[in-house]
Amino acid sequence: MPIDAAEALAAGPRVREIAWDHKDVQLYHLGIGAGVPATDPRELRYTLESRLHVLPSFATVAGGGPPGVIGGLSMPGVDVDLAHVLHGGQRLRLHRPVPVRGRASAASRIVAAYDKGTAAVLVLRTDVTDAEGPLWTDEAEIFVRGEGGWGGERGPSGRPAPPPEEAPDHVVERPVREDQALLYRLCGDWNPLHADPEFAARAGFDRPVLHGLCTYGSTLKSVVDTVLDGEVARVREYGTRFAGVVYPGETLRVRMWRKAAPDGGGAGTVRVAVSAARRDDAPVLADTVVRYA
Repeated sequence: MPIDAAEALAAGPRVREIAWDHKDVQLYHLGIGAGVPATDPRELRYTLESRLHVLPSFATVAGGGPPGVIGGLSMPGVDVDLAHVLHGGQRLRLHRPVPVRGRASAASRIVAAYDKGTAAVLVLRTDVTDAEGPLWTDEAEIFVRGEGGWGGERGPSGRPAPPPEEAPDHVVERPVREDQALLYRLCGDWNPLHADPEFAARAGFDRPVLHGLCTYGSTLKSVVDTVLDGEVARVREYGTRFAGVVYPGETLRVRMWRKAAPDGGGAGTVRVAVSAARRDDAPVLADTVVRYA
């Protein structure tokens, strides 16, 4: 059987050493669309090494190598066709701000395997620690078509919650460059789905699609710039469910609903809904939440 849930869950963590510096951070920021306008001081904090701030979603590519959704396919008990794989969701919890340069240990393991009948969902958790202690924890949900049916637990419902009915507090539109996926690939995700038309067709798409994690990073940047005045260190948690595809050249519409914490103190939560603005607002990210200090 391509997925042996018992073997996958019983396997110990896979540990690798990772390192990054300002060049990796700058490339990531450019890969998600930062730097426009190029001389805007608010953009220079993402692109100029002398005043660089690290957007927390950089954690998903720090150290290079395949992203969690790809790395999970090489874990014990997992042997599936990449063309049948979709990125279902991503969650990130920050223990400390991500430094501009660092060296750390990343320990990854499958912590859940759900049987959806006609598909399987794997959850890959990665804990990253440096010499000073825990840095971040992220979880990637890996959706594999055609690999369910072993009689396992179904897990949480896959239906996204609708966005709030009231008008959003903020709406931002973010254009996606025609070559955005080609640029973002340089951060380490070489999945041909995002560049090769023939592979994209085999996976059921009209043309290559943008990386979900590129949309994920671009959305967090919109929230940080709009709600947190660019203060990246205030982000504590960020999670989303990938509800649809984005094609390079489209425009993202990012709607935000801000809710302050009951005890005040500047903390709070932002609920976010992202859609393809010129495609009848087709959902792209759902169940998206940013928690901040």
